[in-house]
Amino acid sequence: MTYVVPILIGLLYVALNSLIPERHRRPFNAVLVGGAGAAYLSGGGFGVWEFAFTVVATYVAFRGLRSWTFIGVAWLLHTAWDFAHHVKGSPIIPFAEHSSLGCAICDPVIAVWCFAGGPSITRLRGLVRSTRGRGRGHAEPHQGLQNRR
Repeated sequence: MTYVVPILIGLLYVALNSLIPERHRRPFNAVLVGGAGAAYLSGGGFGVWEFAFTVVATYVAFRGLRSWTFIGVAWLLHTAWDFAHHVKGSPIIPFAEHSSLGCAICDPVIAVWCFAGGPSITRLRGLVRSTRGRGRGHAEPHQGLQNRR
């Protein structure tokens, strides 16, 4: 359960983001990952480095206002920070011992979705269907994700 639940949470995050209109989805995610970058400020255990990480995460999240790739990078930075906190023994939720590990497992799921351009579930489902047919004699060209700006 330590590994499955965080993956399910990441998938739920993706599903809920599908409800956000496409033109608002990227800015919303940039703001959200910027906030996630400050999650450990109130006592994460790395002292002044907590502020340094927050500055870096905020900059990358700001760049994410125009780029899904930067949002994905911000989630991967947060993954590394979560893992460091898990190893140090200072979890993101003080009363939940493995919360930082769970976050480190969940965040890459979200990052992969961001690197794909933050598509809605219906677009993801269409992408999966179109790639399944490849190599089986189907002649349909792959359209890819076209919501990058």
